[in-house]
Amino acid sequence: MLLSLIVPCYNEQEALPLFYREVTGVLAQMRCDYELLLINDGSSDRTLSIMKELAASDPHVFYYSFSRNFGKESAMYAGFCNARGDYIAVMDADLQDPPSLLPEMVKILESGEYDSVATRRVDRTGEPPVRSWFARAFYRLINRISDADIVDGARDFRLMTADMKDAILSMTEYNRFSKGIFGWVGFKTYWLPFENVERVAGTTKWSFWKLFKYAVDGIINFSNAPLHIASWFGILMTAVSFLFLIIIIVRRLIWGDPVAGWASTICVIIFIGGLQLFCLGIIGQYLAKTYMETKNRPHYIIADTNAPHARKIR
Repeated sequence: MLLSLIVPCYNEQEALPLFYREVTGVLAQMRCDYELLLINDGSSDRTLSIMKELAASDPHVFYYSFSRNFGKESAMYAGFCNARGDYIAVMDADLQDPPSLLPEMVKILESGEYDSVATRRVDRTGEPPVRSWFARAFYRLINRISDADIVDGARDFRLMTADMKDAILSMTEYNRFSKGIFGWVGFKTYWLPFENVERVAGTTKWSFWKLFKYAVDGIINFSNAPLHIASWFGILMTAVSFLFLIIIIVRRLIWGDPVAGWASTICVIIFIGGLQLFCLGIIGQYLAKTYMETKNRPHYIIADTNAPHARKIR
């Protein structure tokens, strides 16, 4: 059995050596053949240099360095494109995805009952309360409005069979949301709970704003609900406007009331104008996604690698 470990890295010079020492220690105990795919996502620190040092001393290590920062989704996709293992795992270099779980995950897959072992945090220790609340709200929302099965607290850290990896690669969209893709392709998944682990070194690259944009991308990529909401807003406001028009005509004909008050009229105009812009913004998001898909640009470009059979552009 060959085990492929995909590790996206962006400015992880502090964490990467610690991760390598930890994961190789676990793999040595497992006594299995493995390949460690380190994806450098356009880091500006010494991440690539450390990768090259590790690759020079360990034939199991293969590094893939992007020509620029393409994002974690592209890094994971590049890993899937180049992974050759019977089992494939995705994990972060900051040790928030404990390598100690790997033996149990492999054992579950070897039972033949499951195609994937996914991890989920049972708590959010060390995370700001506001971010935790928004994260839980996002999981509830996307599960309600989409057909992707995304468990609250789900991590990208999971182990899967080669068949599931091939199914993921068959989804070639440019705008990727892996948590949704993992759920959409199906396959029988075992959810492995674990307590939250804080970063071993360095700082998180995910600000609140980046997480918010990522959540919006996930909703747009896997649901048409925002478009439906915009349509219902339009129907509702049309009905309300028609009702008010009837009221104004009746008051004018019966009581001769001219319905004075320019301030209230301006407020209504501004409200409706804002609602229209909001709905146009939703439509614009979908058009932007469609526009990027039609360009058919590569998901990533590898500028430097030590892997002899690397897929450098895809």
